[in-house]
Amino acid sequence: MSDRDGRFDDPPEIAETARTYPRARRPDRSYWVSSSGLRIAAYEWGDDSAPVLLLAHGGFDFADTFDVFAPLLAGAGWRVVSWDARGHGNSEQALLYSWQGDLRDAVAVLDTAAPDDPAVLVGHSKGGGLMLDVAHALPHRLTHLVNLDGLPSKNNWPDLAEHERTKMLRGELTGWLDHRRKVAGAQRKPGTLEDLAARRKRMNPRLPVEWLEYLVTIGAYESADGWRWKIDPAMRFGGFGPWRPEWSMQRLPGIGVPVLGVLGLQNEVMGWGTRPHDVIPNQPPEFVFSALEDVGHFVHVEQPDHVAGLVLSFLEEHPGRAA
Repeated sequence: MSDRDGRFDDPPEIAETARTYPRARRPDRSYWVSSSGLRIAAYEWGDDSAPVLLLAHGGFDFADTFDVFAPLLAGAGWRVVSWDARGHGNSEQALLYSWQGDLRDAVAVLDTAAPDDPAVLVGHSKGGGLMLDVAHALPHRLTHLVNLDGLPSKNNWPDLAEHERTKMLRGELTGWLDHRRKVAGAQRKPGTLEDLAARRKRMNPRLPVEWLEYLVTIGAYESADGWRWKIDPAMRFGGFGPWRPEWSMQRLPGIGVPVLGVLGLQNEVMGWGTRPHDVIPNQPPEFVFSALEDVGHFVHVEQPDHVAGLVLSFLEEHPGRAA
């Protein structure tokens, strides 16, 4: 359910910001989506009657990281839909966070944006892993799958018995509740706009500071004592619940629609470190693979034109299921 049904009031903010970045364009529309009662901020670029391309961002990120990339796809005739994950950006914070919760949110956005027709699913980083699981669980809901440096893999793939997964679930929940108690009432560390961009630069060293400062003006808020990222302070890296990166790669061979995989080969803190030899043995029946030599984890930010071109060519050359 979204504000189109009168459920929520003012839509998420999409106004122009104090900082600009070449060719970055704010979304054309925004609205709320209810995911089991949690309010999720959704955004769209392009004609609202065009076919839907769902775009999922990575962990500790925002839909706004697509402000250059999404308009390129929208300009080619797609209605590009993205959202802020729970606890990120303008979406509401949750009592608990898990991989399954993020999956439910993704399906809620998909049900709102494309309730009748299958859509193109595109995901970056963690969002790429989520889209692999959506494609595996709901194969009738997509025509194509595009994964942007979101093929997590390690050489040692554990095959855990069900009772071991149950132990992992108990351990994760216990650890999470202990963590929640420690951070109750906490706030993210404030700083100047430039401070927050510099912190992000340490994790994304290949991205220009002008882009990171632009991102701060959207993905953070300003208070009397400075700027803070719009990320729930209770969140922590790897807080996906009983989940391991390798399990997403194991989904790949079973995807029955055309799949495009794009890999950035320059290692970064927020990347997975996946190599082409990890991917090739697990390719699905109809697979296009592009490994980019001088590109880091944020392939769509570093080379938006090239990556958008890869996506659009793939969609044109591999028909997939008709919408």
